[in-house]
Amino acid sequence: MTGRPYAVEVPAGYRVGRWEIGEPIGSGAFGTVYAARNTSEDGEPPQRAALKFLPTGTHTPRQLAHLRDLAEREVNLLKRLRSPRLIHMYEALVVDDPGHPELDGATVLVLERAHGSLDALLSRRPAPDSVSPLLVQVCEGLAQLHRAGWVHGDLKPANILLMDDGTVRLADFNSAAELEGTHAYSPAFTTPDYTPPDLLWSDIGVRGMRIRPSADVWAFGVLAHLALTGRHPLPGATTAARTDAAVRYARGTEELRLSPELPSVWRQIITDCLAPTHEERTARAAGTATLLRRVTQAAGTPRPSRLPRLRPRSRAHVLLASATVTALLAALGLGVSALASGGESPERGPGVRADIAAGASSPAGYDRCSRGFVCFFTEPAGRGDMCAWEGDDVDWTKGEHSCGWAGRMDARSVFNNGHDTEAGETFVDVVHYAKPALRDRQSCVEVGTKATLSAPVRPLSHTWAESC
Repeated sequence: MTGRPYAVEVPAGYRVGRWEIGEPIGSGAFGTVYAARNTSEDGEPPQRAALKFLPTGTHTPRQLAHLRDLAEREVNLLKRLRSPRLIHMYEALVVDDPGHPELDGATVLVLERAHGSLDALLSRRPAPDSVSPLLVQVCEGLAQLHRAGWVHGDLKPANILLMDDGTVRLADFNSAAELEGTHAYSPAFTTPDYTPPDLLWSDIGVRGMRIRPSADVWAFGVLAHLALTGRHPLPGATTAARTDAAVRYARGTEELRLSPELPSVWRQIITDCLAPTHEERTARAAGTATLLRRVTQAAGTPRPSRLPRLRPRSRAHVLLASATVTALLAALGLGVSALASGGESPERGPGVRADIAAGASSPAGYDRCSRGFVCFFTEPAGRGDMCAWEGDDVDWTKGEHSCGWAGRMDARSVFNNGHDTEAGETFVDVVHYAKPALRDRQSCVEVGTKATLSAPVRPLSHTWAESC
C-alpha cells in the first residue's frame, strides 16, 4: 500500500465489460475487490459478482514482473481446476481505457460473490460447534488442491470465503504453486502467522521459495486453533512475537501452548498439524486425505458421500486457459507481442480486451462429459446444452454448480461417467429428483450408463448412491 486506501481505486459506476462497479469489498497489497452487477441486456447469469483488480500500467518493471506472476498463478489455477471448495472465476478481463491511465491495463478477475469471510466471522467469536463444520470444508478444499498437485501457499481466515448458502470457498491463489515432484515454487510473500518454522528462514531462489503441501497443513493447524479458541497456538501479542516463538519452538526451546478451551477431540489433530518440521508433519498428519477423515470425525459431521475431485479440464479448456494468460501477459507489456484475441470482443463491449483460443477443438456428444462426472443433456445422444457435476447438488438452480437450463428445459439424455475403480469408490450410481432438497425421486442412473431418456424429465437435484 502507498498511503491510498485501496491498491486499485475504481469509482462507483465504472463499467468493465458487462459489469458495473459498486462498493469496495476488500483490498490487499496488490489488488482490490469490488462488488459488481451484471448490466447485460440478455440477463446472462450471474447477476452479481466480485471483481478483483490487479494494477499494471503505472508500476516499475520489477513490480510488473511480480504482478504478472500473481495474475498468471491465479488465472492458471482457476481456469484449470474446478471444485465446489474453490472460488469460481467466471472470466478474466484486461481494462483497455487510455482515458483512465491509473486503470488502463489492469487485470480483472470476475469471481463468484461471497457473503463474507471466515476472518470476519471469527471476529465475532462463534461457538466451536458452529465453526467445526466449516473447518471440514476448508480441509476438503486443501485435500482437493493437494490431490490435483497444487499448494495454496497462503491459507488464512481472510482467504476463506463464506457463501450465501453457508458453504466455504478457498480463495486468493496469488501464491498458489503447482508441484514439480515433491516441491513447488511460490513467491516469497507469505503471512508469518500461518507460515511453518521451516519456511521462516528458508532460502529464496530465483524461482521463489520451495514449498510443499505440509506448509498448508501447518497453516490449517493454526487456523483451526484460532477458529476454535480465538487464540493463536504460539505465545505472543504481536505477529513478530509469535514468529519468534515459532522459531524457538522449532529449535526445541519453546512449547506449543494450546488453549485449555480447545475441544479435546481436536487437540491431537492440531498438535500433529503443528509438528515443527516438514518430515514430522508428514508422518503425523499423514497428508490432507487422512487429515480430512480425522477432521470430519472430530467435527461430528457426516462426510459427503462423494468428495468431488479436482482435475484439469478438457484439452479445449486448457487451451483457453493458456490463451487467457497470454492475453494478460501481453496487456502487461511483458514480452508478448500481441493479445490472443487480436482486438476487442464485441460480445463484451468496448474497453475490454479478451482472449480467444484459436483452433481449440471441443469434444462432442457424450465425450464432453469428463471422467468422474455425471452429465445431463437437453437433447438425445448427449447433444444440446450440458450440465455436469462431480458431487451431489441438492438444488440445480441455486446450488454450488447451478444449471442454466434447469427448471425450464427437459433433460433428454444422461451419461454417468463417475466410476473410479482406482480409488475404490462405492458411491457410483446417481439418483435424480424432480424437486430441490432431494425430493420426488424420478429415476436412478447406473455407473457407465450413456442413455437417451425414454421420456423427458426435468431434474432439479441429485445425489450419488452406492447402488440404484
